[in-house]
Amino acid sequence: MEQQQPPRPARCGDPARPREAPPLPPWARFGGARAWGAGGAVGAVGRSRLPWPSTALLTVFVLAGSGYAAHNQPDRAPLDLFARLIVVAACAVLLLRRRHPVLAVFGTAGATMVYLGAGYPYGPILVAVAVGCFAAIVAGHRRAAWAAVGMLWLGHLLVAHWLYRWLPPQGDRAAPWTQELVVTAWVLAVAAVAELMRVRREQWARAGAERAAANRRRADEERLRIARELHDVLAHSISVINVQAGVGLALLDSDPEQARTALTTIKSASKEALGEVRQVLDTLRTPGDAPRSPAPGLDRLPELVEQAAAAGLTVGTETTGVPESLPPGADLAAFRIVQEALTNVVRHSASRTARVGVGYLPGVLELRVDDDGPAAPGDAGGSGNGLIGMRERAAALGGTIEAGPRPDGGFRVVARLPLTRTAPRGTP
Repeated sequence: MEQQQPPRPARCGDPARPREAPPLPPWARFGGARAWGAGGAVGAVGRSRLPWPSTALLTVFVLAGSGYAAHNQPDRAPLDLFARLIVVAACAVLLLRRRHPVLAVFGTAGATMVYLGAGYPYGPILVAVAVGCFAAIVAGHRRAAWAAVGMLWLGHLLVAHWLYRWLPPQGDRAAPWTQELVVTAWVLAVAAVAELMRVRREQWARAGAERAAANRRRADEERLRIARELHDVLAHSISVINVQAGVGLALLDSDPEQARTALTTIKSASKEALGEVRQVLDTLRTPGDAPRSPAPGLDRLPELVEQAAAAGLTVGTETTGVPESLPPGADLAAFRIVQEALTNVVRHSASRTARVGVGYLPGVLELRVDDDGPAAPGDAGGSGNGLIGMRERAAALGGTIEAGPRPDGGFRVVARLPLTRTAPRGTP
């Protein structure tokens, strides 16, 4: 025999595992012939097996109650074997109320009509009809339930006010109309309660579907956020490593000291990239925990300038307006946008200079990254997701990204991020 392998732990990039169905309320398991929500949990549970325990308990109750009712209604036909068989049949058909609720409600209503037509005493057999009606309405078969109950009601009217002359017991008289009012009120009450439970079940199913959709949406947003983080970290660091590796190879024989500097830069960039990737992956292993290191922000702009310089790109920076402390989300988005824009200059532009402008406008942070171009010859590589990621980051904050060629040549990226104005940097 093959030994069953233990399930391996989930890893980043694995397909999502199916979610467990949320727990069902008791009434959601009752008579559920139709699937609710997106997963059809009620239908799967309801069709799994027949409701033997509840049906058996109902049968015992109806038989015992009918015997007690027969003692209190001596003018009706005595409860014989045929009457008990009808009671058992009316209850037994309710075994199908989950899989075939329409058949169940019509079967129990028909058996009850035969029972009343035979002149047997009124009693708990009407409870079986109520259970069948309830199951059909909750399952969504409203017309069938109303038709079955209406059929029973009309049949009772015919027996109680017209056919009683030819049906047992002998010497029976027409039923009083006050009794018909009671029967009518009972029918309406059963149908009203069933309708109320149907509405409540639909509301619960709708709420469950909305919660499931919200959970899927949050999971998709988290995957998108992690994908953006990994793209920005890896694209920038690997671009620096690629450039420095080319420099090192070119100068390995002619200028070993410069090649050593390039290798040192590669080591530093790869170490930083590994640290940031590890931080992103830690959020997957321990969701909800606070990050071990603070998220990068514009205070690390000098590091970006140094990394760009190591890749052979001279970057000038300019800040206008009064610097403000930024919300964490805006600060991280600003850093990643500038990082991705400089990465694109390194990878796609033949220019070896770039300019970064940071403008603190009223309620808006404006970022501007310019290079003089032209575009680098040949295939610069890349997935083409850089600008998409920048736009997604800006859109998540209600901001905008404009990127395209400048009229005088070169390329420009302009990002505008709305801010909640707080105290300026450096103020208590």
